[in-house]
Amino acid sequence: MTTVTAPFAEPHAPELPAHRDGNVLRWISAYTASMVGDSVFFLALSWAAVRSGTPAQAGVVTAVSAVPRTLLMLGGGVVADRFGPRRVVIGSDTVRCAAVLAVAAMLWLTRPELWLLAALAVVFGTVDAVFMPAVGALPARITGAGQLARVQGMRGLAVRFANVVGAPLGGLGVALGGAAGAFALAGLLIAVSVPLLISVRVREPAPVEPAGPGGTTPWRDLRDGLRYIRGHRVLAPLIVAIALGDLGFVGPLNIGLTLLADERDWGASGMGWVLAGFGLGAGAAALTLTVRGRLPHAGRVAAVAILLGAVAIGALAYVPSLLAAVGTALLIGLLAGLSGALCGALLQTKADPAYLGPVSAVGGIVSLGIAPLSMPLSAAAVGAWGTGPVFVVSAAVCGLGGVVALCVRDLRRAELPR
Repeated sequence: MTTVTAPFAEPHAPELPAHRDGNVLRWISAYTASMVGDSVFFLALSWAAVRSGTPAQAGVVTAVSAVPRTLLMLGGGVVADRFGPRRVVIGSDTVRCAAVLAVAAMLWLTRPELWLLAALAVVFGTVDAVFMPAVGALPARITGAGQLARVQGMRGLAVRFANVVGAPLGGLGVALGGAAGAFALAGLLIAVSVPLLISVRVREPAPVEPAGPGGTTPWRDLRDGLRYIRGHRVLAPLIVAIALGDLGFVGPLNIGLTLLADERDWGASGMGWVLAGFGLGAGAAALTLTVRGRLPHAGRVAAVAILLGAVAIGALAYVPSLLAAVGTALLIGLLAGLSGALCGALLQTKADPAYLGPVSAVGGIVSLGIAPLSMPLSAAAVGAWGTGPVFVVSAAVCGLGGVVALCVRDLRRAELPR
């Protein structure tokens, strides 16, 4: 694979604002339906696993999907580039829908077995390994570069909506039809995305010159993509900044928050309020980008947001009251949502369209494969040293991401297209 000479094969018409572009809206609708279906699926999976085995066995079943997702995602980026992200997303949602509905039908006839649930989780994780890079590469092919920040904001709103709506819908499915009912509901929601995706129009990148004698191979595409990222003056430090930011963020805001709430006697309702504050802040950041469409000095703003978010993470363990914790979480959500959306938009606009699949795959591995490793480490560290020191160390790791973004000149000066 070699660098193309132009972003896309044909010039594009003047850009429509993404929130008024029917093509983008169809894709966002499909993405939202798929994400809500995912939320319902994981609730149904955890419910069925808990009902079928011990808590430890349920934990293994719910976590096993991460293994193929992490191991295969780089290859998934190559698949997205070779077959086209739209085709891959349609195929992925079709397979996920069929698998979930098949398990739902089996559960109507018999009690859930752990092996069946684990197999479904592995299928989901394997399909996710190609689905996620394809989803990351698709926005640049359905809208202009100047609208990608707005699309990132719209995606953020879709994720927040899925998080808010998915759990109650999953609970309703369990209440009405048990695990089978919840799985059936998840499958139907994912199915809604397929006809919407079929109706989405995409632009194809400019033709890529042959890589040499023998043409391209998946292995060569993967190698070339990694070499491209490593040598890029913006993408390489940006991915390092994202990795450090996520490593310092995921542990405290997941397992660390649960342990902090227990230590402070906030209870489940108090922890819920803190999470609500975070979600509200992240939603506000997504809405801001959706409305504005572009922020100037994107690299510098993302770096400062990471640094300020790191300070807020460290402060969360020392706030004097639940109300202060909710306010701090709101600030963390706002800053994390802003930096995350800007970093995602920079990944898509600075990457050559020929390498969007591998770039999206590497970003996904960082966020969904490496960063979650901090959760068991954070839990063990809290048990040894308490929440305060662990939150401070995590904040320092997160802050290093902002330092990298500020110190690398090309990343600091990176701008989003107008």
